[in-house]
Amino acid sequence: MALSTDFSIEKDFNSALFNLPINLFVNRLPFFNPLTHENLIKMTEKLTEVTKNILPNQTLDVVAYGCTSGTIAAGIDQIINKIQSAKPNCKVITPITSAVKALKHLSLKKISVFTPYPRAINEKVINYFKNEGFAIQSFASFNLESDLDIGKIDPKYLLEVLTKMDTIDAEALFISCTALPAFEIIQELENKIKKIVLSSNQTLIWDSIRSVGHNSSIEGYGKLLRKN
Repeated sequence: MALSTDFSIEKDFNSALFNLPINLFVNRLPFFNPLTHENLIKMTEKLTEVTKNILPNQTLDVVAYGCTSGTIAAGIDQIINKIQSAKPNCKVITPITSAVKALKHLSLKKISVFTPYPRAINEKVINYFKNEGFAIQSFASFNLESDLDIGKIDPKYLLEVLTKMDTIDAEALFISCTALPAFEIIQELENKIKKIVLSSNQTLIWDSIRSVGHNSSIEGYGKLLRKN
């Protein structure tokens, strides 16, 4: 389930699932800028309808909801209920819950967090991780209000910014937002900062693969997918 404004998530999933015996089907959920708590909640109004139109009357194993901040804003129970109203037998996963699962899978507690979001959204992301028992060692953000602008960030510039981020006391760096073009730079960033790097799309892909019963090792996108 991709947002209408997301440039990155489909490309990232296709890159990772290439040559794997997994079928990917995508529909787009309308999202209207700016990035606010209210707009993130509002877009879930169409969630059941949009889910229903992915292979109507057919069963899906997993529905991956492609919005990190949107999951936090609406609440995971709300997301699950709306998706399962259309696809009752599917497993529902989200970027933020997949990120938490991946961090626990790798036994990581101390994290640095980077987001592209405005301040009000950032506070909710930080609080979510704290409530899950993680220690935030450092935080940085682009403070952008447009999901479209987030998707247009140059990956090379993003790599430069993240390389300079203070992650010295962290065990891992989490890069939030499915629209941010972070997936393609994860391996290079890990090599540069000598830390585990996780992103919204990477953890969602990892969780999706495991949820359909595959444990394939995928090279080139960081330790998480390589280790699986």
